[in-house]
Amino acid sequence: MSDLKDRLSDGLYGLGWATVKKLPEPVAAGLGRRIADVAWKRRGKSVLRLESNLARVVPDATPERLAELSRAGMRSYMRYWMESFRLPTWSKERVERGIDIKDIHYLKEGLASGRGVVLALPHLANWDLAGVWATRVLGLPFTTVAERLKPESLYDRFVAYRESLGMEVVPHTGGSAFGRLARRLRAGGLVCLVADRDLSASGTEVTFFGETARMPAGPAILAQQTGALLLPVTLWYDDTPVMKGRVHPPVDVPDAGTRAERTAVMTQALADAFAEGIADHPEDWHMLQRLWLADLEERASDDRASDERASDGRASDGRAPGERAPGERASGGREGGAA
Repeated sequence: MSDLKDRLSDGLYGLGWATVKKLPEPVAAGLGRRIADVAWKRRGKSVLRLESNLARVVPDATPERLAELSRAGMRSYMRYWMESFRLPTWSKERVERGIDIKDIHYLKEGLASGRGVVLALPHLANWDLAGVWATRVLGLPFTTVAERLKPESLYDRFVAYRESLGMEVVPHTGGSAFGRLARRLRAGGLVCLVADRDLSASGTEVTFFGETARMPAGPAILAQQTGALLLPVTLWYDDTPVMKGRVHPPVDVPDAGTRAERTAVMTQALADAFAEGIADHPEDWHMLQRLWLADLEERASDDRASDERASDGRASDGRAPGERAPGERASGGREGGAA
């Protein structure tokens, strides 16, 4: 079943890249909105997780407001995908028309100094579009890191896609990523990292919207070890076809403290910049996974409880193997049409 799901995912992404880029732009945008609305109405795990995350970002939101935000969030998420599927066909002029970044002087001045620059971004709006803008419009090649995806063919698709846009891509796993990023920075190059979700379970703890989360330590450590400038970047959509963005002031390396202490201070500064951008545009934060430690611990607790029930010879809902719930047919469906 897992292998079937992997092949299905790979096939769907391949279909998206092959067909969406051929659609007229208004048709692709409308298709994205329709897909988003269908997904939102189904109230699946991703939508519920998005609402749970948004409840921390907008703590005074009513249930109705959270529903509005999650619907807008799914539309923003699908806009990202529709744009990304089409980006390989966009001309330099179309890319330039599609984005407006404020305070880009921080990036240009950092690179002109020869220090190298680390751009750190959260999952806001479309960072792939920002990357294409950097490579094609500004003429700035850069290196980034890609999460290992399953199946391997899907990961290969993403690597080929981003390399076709002018990015150098290194895998998140394998141990060589940090060294290659450091070499690029010491040579005065540019590194771009999406840095609001820790993939290693060994990130740095930060206070994020009033609760504890973990974020990657890599951006801060790279800046310390290479002397590179560390710049937070936030992106957002508005009511126009043009994505907006802002390069925030540099995150300085503290003068005192151990490396771990300096890393903690710098990562917290990144989290604060991310929180500012997310609070201003919560519907554009594409965080459909657990992020805060309380949620991660809750999942771990649920997994342990499930394992204990399984070892006791009972199903995950407490039933013995073969025992039916009230109203459940032998086929596994439920009377009245409910799944």
